[in-house]
Amino acid sequence: MTVDAPVDAVWRVVSDVTRASEWSHECHRVTWLPGTTKAAPGARFRGSNRSGRLQWSRVCEIFAFDAPREIAWRTVPTTLQPDSTDWRITLEPTGDQTRIVQTFQVTSMPRWLDWILTRMNPLHIDRAEALTDDLARIATIAAASPHRTDPKPSTTTS
Repeated sequence: MTVDAPVDAVWRVVSDVTRASEWSHECHRVTWLPGTTKAAPGARFRGSNRSGRLQWSRVCEIFAFDAPREIAWRTVPTTLQPDSTDWRITLEPTGDQTRIVQTFQVTSMPRWLDWILTRMNPLHIDRAEALTDDLARIATIAAASPHRTDPKPSTTTS
């Protein structure tokens, strides 16, 4: 999706994972884990999610951070939550606009858990529309934020 906001404005929204609740259809709170205050490779946070009547939280770890182009994180598997999904947001400047691409890939999912989750949460079977709506919310937030622009160099004549 191409949005009407410069890449730095969009980056400020997506690179601060604690703002995900502003734009995500599912995530309603993100907190940094102790010892972490900003996004960087290896930084961990907990995302609290809601879909229909279901609520859950996951620890996530950022594994790619290339300002202002890309941020990616994965859900950390545990004994009780053995699945893992990689989430990636990439930005591409196109003049005064920005192309945003959000992808996710389930990297591990036991068959028994997939069977249970699709029955408990059928909204997860096809999230294309919800994810597109997430991008539209990112665009709205970024377009409404003050845009930083590089100051023009001053010239002095003697």
